[in-house]
Amino acid sequence: MSDHLRPLLPKTPPPSLTPETLDGAAMLLRAWHLEALAVLDGEQVLGVVTPREPNRIQATPILDSSARLDEARAALQSFPALVVTHARRFAAVLLPADLAPPAAPELAERVWSALSAADRELLTALSIQVSSGQVSGGRLALVGGAVRDALLGLAPIDLDIVLVGGDVESLARQSGLPFLFHPAYQNATLTLPDGRAADLVSARIECYGQAGASPLPHSGTLSQDVLRRDFSLNALALVIGEAAGGQTKPELHDPAGGLADLLNRELRPLYPDSLTDDASRLIRGARLSARLKLSASPQLLAQVSSALAVAAQTPRLDAELRLMLSEPRPSQVIKRLESWGAAALLPAGAPAVLAALDALPQRPGDAVYAAGFLSSMADQHVADQHVVGQHTWQDRLALGPRPAALLRRALDHEYVSPDSAEATLRGVLRPDAYIPLTGKDVLGLGVPAGPQVGKALAHLSGLRRAGRVSSREAEEAELLHYLATLPK
Repeated sequence: MSDHLRPLLPKTPPPSLTPETLDGAAMLLRAWHLEALAVLDGEQVLGVVTPREPNRIQATPILDSSARLDEARAALQSFPALVVTHARRFAAVLLPADLAPPAAPELAERVWSALSAADRELLTALSIQVSSGQVSGGRLALVGGAVRDALLGLAPIDLDIVLVGGDVESLARQSGLPFLFHPAYQNATLTLPDGRAADLVSARIECYGQAGASPLPHSGTLSQDVLRRDFSLNALALVIGEAAGGQTKPELHDPAGGLADLLNRELRPLYPDSLTDDASRLIRGARLSARLKLSASPQLLAQVSSALAVAAQTPRLDAELRLMLSEPRPSQVIKRLESWGAAALLPAGAPAVLAALDALPQRPGDAVYAAGFLSSMADQHVADQHVVGQHTWQDRLALGPRPAALLRRALDHEYVSPDSAEATLRGVLRPDAYIPLTGKDVLGLGVPAGPQVGKALAHLSGLRRAGRVSSREAEEAELLHYLATLPK
């Protein structure tokens, strides 16, 4: 891998200040979650400001992008930040996290080995495109859940790939895979040969104009990109590069202390207003906590009340609730939310229903969980401080028509196959329900084949809807009485 500063630089220079705009430093630092901002007078770098002293310009080393990493690390030892120029123009502010040496090499090899051969081949091919100059860019890294899961001994599935300082669309095209490009964030979704989707993203920083809104992106470094994310154990990056002889040399970077939190099985947000910026992270955190058996850090618990206050402004929260229903044990996610004081995000009856579904010998399908979630709110509209407008939970979670239809069939009194999804849900919602008589049963009780069978079944259906029968035995008695009234 290159030992110069150039591959670390973002695609475009970060936000900066002038002496005349210094009054806005504190707000700008907080909005972008930055540890330092450069102050420029024209093209001259005057220094940097930091969150601790936002109105005082501090001296800083200034190095060209061709400077070596060891030179930059030495220069940064006594300063809060390092300014880098490229072609004599301001290019970046680098922090200790940007220049930190890689973490334990054996862990990097563990992550790399845990990936499938096809995924390693893809990452290697993309890295060659970048390092050879065929596609502009400086660094390529695998980040997020795949790295986390590999370190936990789980199979990495979701690929989240970050390109630093380069053109994502060009790299996606060079991959030879089908892809969808998202211009607003300069990201691409690749379709892998096995049908999975891989996200190829441009390294960036983000600013939330208001809580829950979509963030405004800006080019960033690799460490800034992982530090904009949700939790420290998702802020691990496996940088992909080449060693001597063309062999792949992965490096593990840990700018947020995620390895320690992973060892302690603790879920820690990356900054003090992380859950307020995006309240959907509260649900995502509960999903991770339940699936990976993680405990909530004090920093997470301290943000719950502020996240609840802005949940109604966070459309992405509903998507996370929908994903919750696909977790191996959704009720475990709800238990986390309840223990964190966030039960208000859910319908009151949902926890008991999902717990009953989780207790079944075999996990039902996602549609059964969705129908169970809807069961306490069926055909009702909700309007409280955590819901936008007068939308049903079905609309909010974009569940489609199937769960609601399944719920209706589970709640009615008609016959359903004992091994069907409707029967599974009926057993949870109506444990006293019985299997009603079928056409075969009606024939066995003496009704002649033909139209009379349908009329007898319709008669029994009407009795069930009226609540006049509550067992098969009662249905048989009513049917015999009905047959006695028919003309001979």
